Amino acid sequence: MKLTMHLGANSYDIILKRGCLSNLYQFTDLAHRRVFILTDSGVPEQYAKTVLDQCANGAVFTIPQGEGSKCLKVYGDVLSAMLDFGMDRKDLLVAVGGGVVGDLGGFCAASYMRGISFVNCPTTTLAQIDSSIGGKTAIDLGSAKNIVGAFWQPSVVLIDPDTLATLPRRQFINGLAEAVKAGLIADPQLFDIFENGDIDAEIETIIYRSLLVKKKIVQADERENGARKALNFGHTIGHGIEAVKGVRGRRTNGLYHGECVALGMLPMIEDKSLQKRTRAVLRKLGLPVRTGVNKKKVLEYMRHDKKGAGSTITVIRVPGLGCWRADTIPVTELPALLGVEEE
Repeated sequence: MKLTMHLGANSYDIILKRGCLSNLYQFTDLAHRRVFILTDSGVPEQYAKTVLDQCANGAVFTIPQGEGSKCLKVYGDVLSAMLDFGMDRKDLLVAVGGGVVGDLGGFCAASYMRGISFVNCPTTTLAQIDSSIGGKTAIDLGSAKNIVGAFWQPSVVLIDPDTLATLPRRQFINGLAEAVKAGLIADPQLFDIFENGDIDAEIETIIYRSLLVKKKIVQADERENGARKALNFGHTIGHGIEAVKGVRGRRTNGLYHGECVALGMLPMIEDKSLQKRTRAVLRKLGLPVRTGVNKKKVLEYMRHDKKGAGSTITVIRVPGLGCWRADTIPVTELPALLGVEEE
């Protein structure tokens, strides 16, 4: 299957096909330029090697696995390696991995020599469903997630569902939270698959329908001035939970990004019947429905969220299945939103 992200001069194709990683050469020039392949230590080496074997002049650079690699130090390490490899403006960066590799690699491509070509080859459910398209690239700064970055669209995205076979089950399920989000805000049929379908048997349909939702929204609002805010559903609270209990840096026990987003969605569903159905879906998938975190710490992070503007913050609510609303609320309303009694 092929989708095209229509963004004028920044348009690109999204290829969803089993085995397509072995055919990257058909979609971009790997023969007449240097190709810098970025991956991480948690990605099976065979995936980066599959890309390397198609290159006339390629190099693989491996970063440590985990959110901790989305930092200034690793960002600098990657840029230095690109410079040592002799890359110039005609060359290409290929990200092979999950959301961390895609976010970091895209930002390196956006900033190296003021911008070079970038190909995204996501190998996790989370990246294939969501983060690999749309052009948001970023690194973290301290506990502030994705606070330093740029909009930089890839030249092509290759989504090979075969790569999901090597994912631990928890990581596979973690990524599905973003698909549940897509169903809740814009695709009742997608949500129905989670309620009544076979997740494993229908994974390609889930990926495809999730991509359709995000593609339509990004095409309408590439730089998040309006409609793209819908994609933040679950993330304002979710990022707060992730800051407090997420797996990052030296914290190896905790919640993954999709698990935090799942928890962040529930309080923002206004229809109590739909909230109950969503909770049942999350339980069915094995995603958490209770935070088990200090809500006051989550609240403190949310007050400094990048979606805030001084004394206000924008939150996304779902009044009913397949629709959403952006509300700008005073930060003084956050305690009530989280059910926190302030002293």
